[in-house]
Amino acid sequence: MGILFKENKRNFCIIAHVDHGKSTLSDRILEITGAVDRKKLQEQFLDNLPVERERGITVRSQTAYAQYTYDGQTYNLNLIDTPGHADFHYEVSRAMTACEGAVLLVDATQGVQAQTLSYSKLALERGLEIIVAINKIDLPFADPEGTKTQIEEILGIKSDPIFVSGKTGFGVPELLNKIIERIPPPMYEEGAPTSALIFDSWYDNYWGVIALIRIFNGKIKKGDKVKIFSSGKNYVVHRLGFVIGGITMERDVLEEGDVGFIILGTKDISEVRVGDTITSAQNPAHAPIPGFREIKPVVFASFYPVDPDEYEKLKESLMKLKLNDYSISVEYESSPALGAGFRIGFSGTLHMEIVSQRLKDEFNVDVVMTFPQVAYRVVKIDGQEIEVKSPAEFPSPEKIESIKEPYALVTIHTKPEFVGDIFKVCEERRGRQIDFRISSGIAVIKYLMPIAEIIFGFNDEIKSVSKGYASWDYEFHSWEESDVVKLETYINYKKVDELSTITVREKAQRRSREIAMKLRELIPRQIFEVVIQVGVGSKIFARESVKPYRKDVTAKCYGGDVTRKMKLLEKQKEGKKRLKMIGNVEIPPNAFVEVFRVDRSSKRQD
Repeated sequence: MGILFKENKRNFCIIAHVDHGKSTLSDRILEITGAVDRKKLQEQFLDNLPVERERGITVRSQTAYAQYTYDGQTYNLNLIDTPGHADFHYEVSRAMTACEGAVLLVDATQGVQAQTLSYSKLALERGLEIIVAINKIDLPFADPEGTKTQIEEILGIKSDPIFVSGKTGFGVPELLNKIIERIPPPMYEEGAPTSALIFDSWYDNYWGVIALIRIFNGKIKKGDKVKIFSSGKNYVVHRLGFVIGGITMERDVLEEGDVGFIILGTKDISEVRVGDTITSAQNPAHAPIPGFREIKPVVFASFYPVDPDEYEKLKESLMKLKLNDYSISVEYESSPALGAGFRIGFSGTLHMEIVSQRLKDEFNVDVVMTFPQVAYRVVKIDGQEIEVKSPAEFPSPEKIESIKEPYALVTIHTKPEFVGDIFKVCEERRGRQIDFRISSGIAVIKYLMPIAEIIFGFNDEIKSVSKGYASWDYEFHSWEESDVVKLETYINYKKVDELSTITVREKAQRRSREIAMKLRELIPRQIFEVVIQVGVGSKIFARESVKPYRKDVTAKCYGGDVTRKMKLLEKQKEGKKRLKMIGNVEIPPNAFVEVFRVDRSSKRQD
């Protein structure tokens, strides 16, 4: 046995900060290589989810197969376009497992941003060959040379970048040449058993589970018997081939170094897991291919179907969604107020919003979301340590010995003139400064902050105080002891856990007032008074009420003794008491998230 190379193949991904032009550059590569007919090529061709086109961002990594001739030889290119937002870091890590190289794209008008730094480090850790491309050089405010200096000083990457324009196609042929020259071809072990890594999957109503694979050793043909390594189950290969933006191109065989799809004829989504290995049933591999590292969710929220009868539909939709979004975790949950639902873990709040929208767009399921929370580690008096993912799981104060909350290392890139305001935002959110430096007109700020303080509203504040120029990224750092309490919300003296939250003790009183006042605005008037109370345990910090509608029961009284009117009003009052006891308060679905939004800008002006 020896190590060989597939000299005519190149596997690479495009990595960049959000909105630096990855999808547009992918369009030009597909156009120049002729992989897609120009008549069929539309903008952001690889972004085929409705939510991606609506928001203008890439949510899922997409693969594209193309052929390109260089120096008289034809090369097979497998391109993977990746997301740019920090919440989809897991998608990028999965894409890198199928590649030998990466094109690091930097916007010439914005320079090095937070995710540029994060993804370049991830690519270097994976041992990928990095080709730097500076994009949008056709724009009037582009600064290619200044961006090149930032790349060298901030990223520490010294190489000759390719200047390109994804919009006009300038420099893209030179970039393709550089990809062939510098990115190493896939290597494989001669005579080794067949082994392929599953790095993505999705569900098709007709074919069932479709898996995206990267073959490291051996060949897979249509009709072959293969085995899933973890389960040991055998399957027959029904179809396989390449993919261009969700469009499949069937082939009879995939070989070493290929990135493509495979259909095994199963509709059980639990049988084909991302990160698993496919091998030959007759001559199986001895060990699975080392996969990518698992990234644990950091934000948790509950999803309940708006229509309780759609619980099974929501369950099935989540399982199908989890096929191509393996970074979510799903657990069953039941609520007295909202019925049966699921506690779901996400990479961030944008990820949460995207999942909610995908459920509606792709599966026609409307959900009620609760406010996102982080997980806490609670050590009880008896020494037992538990992980609390929702306020409903939070133990009573007398049972708690100590509480730890997760902290993240937050890296912010901005212009120097906005540094003071950004310091203020971070310190208001309990941040501790770790590092601060200025290089090539870019300030790089690092803070250690509780994840609970950055999951909601932090991005809006940073963008606001920096006039949109700042970008930021975060990664889990450690668990630190913290003095946090559970704020409980009562509606007409009944506790509603879905409207409860966890906060630090020093902010409990102020947050209670904010929650009570917000609920008073959100809850519509009923035919009886609605009492809202918020506090910790038996101590109520805030009380508000929603005044009832008043029906004019005396309208038909024309003259006569005043006691006639008084009797009618007393009778109405008694009826309202009975309604208050047995009536259910109507709470709009958006209240479960909107109630916790805080207007920090107005608070800073006070």
